[in-house]
Amino acid sequence: METILLTIAAVWGCGTGVLIPRPAYRFSVQPEEPWRSACPAGHPLTETGGGWLGRARCAAGDVYGPSTLSAASVTAMVCALLAAAIGLRPELVVWLLLAPAAVLLATVDFAAHRLPDVLTLPLAAAVPLLLGVAAVLPGSGGSWMSALFGSLVLGACYFVLFLLSRGLGFGDVKLALVLGAVLGWYGWAIVLIGIFAGYVFGALYGIGLMLAGRAGRTNRIPFGPFLLAGTLAGVLLGSQAS
Repeated sequence: METILLTIAAVWGCGTGVLIPRPAYRFSVQPEEPWRSACPAGHPLTETGGGWLGRARCAAGDVYGPSTLSAASVTAMVCALLAAAIGLRPELVVWLLLAPAAVLLATVDFAAHRLPDVLTLPLAAAVPLLLGVAAVLPGSGGSWMSALFGSLVLGACYFVLFLLSRGLGFGDVKLALVLGAVLGWYGWAIVLIGIFAGYVFGALYGIGLMLAGRAGRTNRIPFGPFLLAGTLAGVLLGSQAS
Protein backbone atom coordinates (compact mmCIF):
# COMPACT_ATOMS: atom_id res chain seq x y z
CA MET A 1 0.00 0.00 0.00
CA GLU A 2 2.82 2.41 0.83
CA THR A 3 4.44 1.85 -2.57
CA ILE A 4 1.12 2.49 -4.32
CA LEU A 5 0.59 5.67 -2.32
CA LEU A 6 4.08 6.95 -3.12
CA THR A 7 3.58 6.16 -6.80
CA ILE A 8 0.23 7.96 -6.94
CA ALA A 9 1.69 11.00 -5.16
CA ALA A 10 4.73 11.13 -7.44
CA VAL A 11 2.60 10.78 -10.57
CA TRP A 12 0.29 13.54 -9.32
CA GLY A 13 3.29 15.77 -8.64
CA CYS A 14 4.85 15.07 -12.01
CA GLY A 15 1.57 15.61 -13.88
CA THR A 16 0.82 18.91 -12.18
CA GLY A 17 4.45 20.01 -12.26
CA VAL A 18 4.49 19.79 -16.06
CA LEU A 19 1.85 22.54 -16.08
CA ILE A 20 3.80 24.93 -13.84
CA PRO A 21 6.22 26.60 -16.33
CA ARG A 22 3.48 28.22 -18.45
CA PRO A 23 1.72 30.11 -15.59
CA ALA A 24 5.10 30.76 -13.92
CA TYR A 25 6.27 32.55 -17.05
CA ARG A 26 3.05 34.54 -17.33
CA PHE A 27 3.03 35.55 -13.65
CA SER A 28 6.71 36.56 -13.52
CA VAL A 29 6.29 40.27 -14.18
CA GLN A 30 6.69 43.44 -12.14
CA PRO A 31 3.64 44.55 -10.07
CA GLU A 32 2.69 47.35 -12.46
CA GLU A 33 2.83 45.12 -15.54
CA PRO A 34 0.00 42.94 -16.93
CA TRP A 35 0.40 39.18 -17.02
CA ARG A 36 2.38 38.06 -20.04
CA SER A 37 0.21 37.06 -22.97
CA ALA A 38 2.93 36.25 -25.53
CA CYS A 39 6.18 34.31 -25.68
CA PRO A 40 9.49 36.23 -25.80
CA ALA A 41 9.33 36.18 -29.60
CA GLY A 42 5.91 37.83 -29.53
CA HIS A 43 3.76 34.84 -30.43
CA PRO A 44 0.43 34.99 -28.51
CA LEU A 45 -0.38 32.36 -25.89
CA THR A 46 -3.95 31.48 -26.78
CA GLU A 47 -4.15 27.75 -26.22
CA THR A 48 -6.02 25.73 -23.58
CA GLY A 49 -7.42 27.68 -20.67
CA GLY A 50 -6.88 31.05 -22.29
CA GLY A 51 -3.18 30.35 -22.66
CA TRP A 52 -2.59 29.41 -19.01
CA LEU A 53 -2.39 25.66 -19.60
CA GLY A 54 0.05 23.88 -21.84
CA ARG A 55 3.72 23.24 -22.37
CA ALA A 56 6.39 25.89 -21.89
CA ARG A 57 6.50 26.62 -25.61
CA CYS A 58 4.38 28.71 -27.95
CA ALA A 59 2.57 27.56 -31.07
CA ALA A 60 5.65 28.48 -33.11
CA GLY A 61 7.79 26.14 -31.01
CA ASP A 62 9.74 28.76 -29.05
CA VAL A 63 10.61 27.50 -25.54
CA TYR A 64 10.37 29.93 -22.60
CA GLY A 65 10.08 30.06 -18.84
CA PRO A 66 11.51 27.61 -16.30
CA SER A 67 12.46 24.07 -17.24
CA THR A 68 9.50 21.71 -17.46
CA LEU A 69 11.69 18.81 -16.32
CA SER A 70 12.87 20.63 -13.20
CA ALA A 71 9.35 21.80 -12.27
CA ALA A 72 7.91 18.31 -12.72
CA SER A 73 10.80 16.68 -10.85
CA VAL A 74 10.63 19.04 -7.87
CA THR A 75 6.86 18.77 -7.57
CA ALA A 76 6.98 14.97 -7.83
CA MET A 77 9.69 14.81 -5.16
CA VAL A 78 7.75 17.06 -2.78
CA CYS A 79 4.56 15.03 -3.22
CA ALA A 80 6.41 11.75 -2.70
CA LEU A 81 8.04 13.09 0.49
CA LEU A 82 4.67 14.17 1.82
CA ALA A 83 3.10 10.81 1.06
CA ALA A 84 5.98 8.93 2.68
CA ALA A 85 5.83 11.04 5.85
CA ILE A 86 2.06 11.33 6.29
CA GLY A 87 0.64 8.13 4.89
CA LEU A 88 -3.11 7.58 4.51
CA ARG A 89 -4.34 10.57 6.50
CA PRO A 90 -6.98 13.02 5.28
CA GLU A 91 -4.62 15.99 5.39
CA LEU A 92 -2.38 14.34 2.79
CA VAL A 93 -4.95 15.25 0.12
CA VAL A 94 -4.75 18.89 1.22
CA TRP A 95 -0.95 18.92 1.11
CA LEU A 96 -0.88 17.27 -2.32
CA LEU A 97 -3.28 19.89 -3.64
CA LEU A 98 -1.08 22.64 -2.22
CA ALA A 99 2.25 21.26 -3.44
CA PRO A 100 1.94 22.38 -7.11
CA ALA A 101 0.76 25.83 -5.99
CA ALA A 102 3.72 26.09 -3.63
CA VAL A 103 6.20 25.19 -6.38
CA LEU A 104 4.52 27.72 -8.69
CA LEU A 105 4.76 30.46 -6.05
CA ALA A 106 8.41 29.67 -5.36
CA THR A 107 9.21 29.73 -9.08
CA VAL A 108 7.53 33.10 -9.60
CA ASP A 109 9.14 34.63 -6.52
CA PHE A 110 12.59 33.52 -7.64
CA ALA A 111 12.00 34.95 -11.11
CA ALA A 112 10.28 38.24 -10.28
CA HIS A 113 10.41 38.70 -6.48
CA ARG A 114 6.64 38.56 -6.46
CA LEU A 115 3.92 36.45 -4.84
CA PRO A 116 0.77 37.20 -6.88
CA ASP A 117 -2.46 37.97 -5.00
CA VAL A 118 -4.35 35.82 -7.49
CA LEU A 119 -2.55 32.84 -5.94
CA THR A 120 -1.96 33.76 -2.29
CA LEU A 121 -5.41 35.16 -1.45
CA PRO A 122 -7.45 32.18 -2.70
CA LEU A 123 -5.03 29.86 -0.92
CA ALA A 124 -5.41 31.83 2.32
CA ALA A 125 -9.16 31.21 2.16
CA ALA A 126 -9.07 27.65 0.80
CA VAL A 127 -6.51 26.08 3.15
CA PRO A 128 -8.50 26.57 6.39
CA LEU A 129 -11.64 25.30 4.65
CA LEU A 130 -9.88 22.20 3.31
CA LEU A 131 -8.31 21.50 6.70
CA GLY A 132 -11.73 21.90 8.30
CA VAL A 133 -12.96 19.07 6.09
CA ALA A 134 -9.88 16.97 6.89
CA ALA A 135 -10.38 17.53 10.62
CA VAL A 136 -13.82 15.87 10.67
CA LEU A 137 -12.65 12.80 8.77
CA PRO A 138 -11.38 9.77 10.70
CA GLY A 139 -7.63 9.41 11.08
CA SER A 140 -6.67 13.07 10.76
CA GLY A 141 -3.44 14.00 12.50
CA GLY A 142 -3.89 17.67 13.35
CA SER A 143 -6.08 20.37 14.85
CA TRP A 144 -8.29 22.69 12.79
CA MET A 145 -8.51 25.30 15.54
CA SER A 146 -4.74 25.33 15.87
CA ALA A 147 -4.45 25.75 12.10
CA LEU A 148 -6.90 28.66 12.10
CA PHE A 149 -5.14 30.47 14.93
CA GLY A 150 -1.78 29.73 13.33
CA SER A 151 -2.92 31.46 10.15
CA LEU A 152 -4.21 34.53 11.98
CA VAL A 153 -1.26 34.88 14.35
CA LEU A 154 1.45 34.32 11.75
CA GLY A 155 -0.27 36.68 9.33
CA ALA A 156 -0.47 39.36 12.03
CA CYS A 157 3.19 38.86 13.01
CA TYR A 158 4.34 39.18 9.42
CA PHE A 159 2.21 42.27 8.93
CA VAL A 160 4.01 43.92 11.85
CA LEU A 161 7.35 42.84 10.39
CA PHE A 162 6.29 44.27 7.04
CA LEU A 163 5.63 47.64 8.69
CA LEU A 164 8.96 47.58 10.53
CA SER A 165 11.23 46.06 7.89
CA ARG A 166 12.06 47.08 4.33
CA GLY A 167 13.24 43.59 3.47
CA LEU A 168 9.83 41.92 3.71
CA GLY A 169 7.24 42.24 0.95
CA PHE A 170 3.49 42.35 1.47
CA GLY A 171 3.21 39.16 -0.58
CA ASP A 172 5.09 37.41 2.22
CA VAL A 173 2.44 38.63 4.66
CA LYS A 174 -0.35 37.05 2.60
CA LEU A 175 1.68 33.89 2.15
CA ALA A 176 2.11 33.75 5.94
CA LEU A 177 -1.67 33.32 6.29
CA VAL A 178 -1.40 30.13 4.25
CA LEU A 179 1.73 28.78 5.90
CA GLY A 180 0.47 29.59 9.39
CA ALA A 181 -2.54 27.36 8.77
CA VAL A 182 -0.42 24.54 7.35
CA LEU A 183 2.10 24.59 10.19
CA GLY A 184 -0.53 25.34 12.82
CA TRP A 185 -2.29 22.10 11.92
CA TYR A 186 0.48 20.32 13.81
CA GLY A 187 0.72 22.78 16.72
CA TRP A 188 2.57 25.88 17.79
CA ALA A 189 5.92 24.16 18.17
CA ILE A 190 5.83 23.20 14.48
CA VAL A 191 4.89 26.78 13.55
CA LEU A 192 8.05 28.02 15.25
CA ILE A 193 10.21 25.25 13.79
CA GLY A 194 8.91 25.74 10.25
CA ILE A 195 9.39 29.52 10.28
CA PHE A 196 12.84 29.21 11.87
CA ALA A 197 13.82 26.67 9.22
CA GLY A 198 12.69 29.09 6.51
CA TYR A 199 14.93 31.83 7.92
CA VAL A 200 17.85 29.40 8.11
CA PHE A 201 17.38 28.30 4.50
CA GLY A 202 17.14 31.92 3.36
CA ALA A 203 20.25 32.91 5.33
CA LEU A 204 22.25 30.02 3.89
CA TYR A 205 21.17 30.97 0.39
CA GLY A 206 22.16 34.60 0.95
CA ILE A 207 25.53 33.62 2.38
CA GLY A 208 26.12 31.32 -0.57
CA LEU A 209 25.39 34.16 -3.00
CA MET A 210 27.80 36.48 -1.19
CA LEU A 211 30.55 33.87 -1.10
CA ALA A 212 30.06 33.34 -4.83
CA GLY A 213 30.28 37.09 -5.42
CA ARG A 214 26.77 37.24 -6.84
CA ALA A 215 25.24 39.46 -4.13
CA GLY A 216 26.16 41.93 -1.42
CA ARG A 217 24.70 42.68 1.99
CA THR A 218 22.25 45.19 0.55
CA ASN A 219 20.81 42.84 -2.09
CA ARG A 220 17.31 41.52 -1.49
CA ILE A 221 16.55 37.86 -2.00
CA PRO A 222 13.11 36.32 -2.57
CA PHE A 223 11.94 35.08 0.82
CA GLY A 224 8.84 33.16 -0.26
CA PRO A 225 10.67 30.05 -1.53
CA PHE A 226 12.47 29.65 1.78
CA LEU A 227 9.31 30.14 3.80
CA LEU A 228 7.77 27.40 1.68
CA ALA A 229 10.79 25.12 2.14
CA GLY A 230 10.70 25.70 5.90
CA THR A 231 7.01 24.88 5.93
CA LEU A 232 7.67 21.63 4.10
CA ALA A 233 10.28 20.75 6.71
CA GLY A 234 7.79 21.59 9.46
CA VAL A 235 5.06 19.45 7.91
CA LEU A 236 7.40 16.48 7.51
CA LEU A 237 8.48 16.81 11.15
CA GLY A 238 4.99 17.50 12.48
CA SER A 239 3.53 14.49 10.71
CA GLN A 240 5.96 12.24 12.56
CA ALA A 241 5.10 13.75 15.94
CA SER A 242 1.32 13.61 15.53
